[in-house]
Order: sequence, then structure tokens, then C-alpha cells
Amino acid sequence: MGGIFSPPAAPTPPPPPPPPAVDDAAVQSKARDERLRRAKAQGRGSTILTGGQGVQEGGTAVKTLLGA
Repeated sequence: MGGIFSPPAAPTPPPPPPPPAVDDAAVQSKARDERLRRAKAQGRGSTILTGGQGVQEGGTAVKTLLGA
């Protein structure tokens, strides 16, 4: 059972604005600022390789008696 009336056609959207050029000084400055902001946000926490409890697995050194 088809309808008598068809739905109205949707209007076509306007074309998007062109992207900014990569060689633009303002774009490069903004990208550099964003990279610095992300690097500062990580802080020193990204360099710590253990958790709050320290190393959970067995150590690499084997205890031995001296002079034996």
C-alpha cells in the first residue's frame, strides 16, 4: 500500500568551509600549543613504570651467603 503523497525532499546543505592551510602561521602556532599542553598534562606520571605498591613480581637478585 503506497501513499498518495510523497514526503518533501530535504534541502541540500551548504558546502563546508575549506580547511585552513597547514602553512598558516596561526595554525602551526595552535598545533604547537596543543602538543605542549598535552605533554604538560601527562607530567611525570608517564615515566613511572611501577604501581603504587612497587614491583610485584620476584626480584632478579638471588640472596647468597657470603663466604660459603
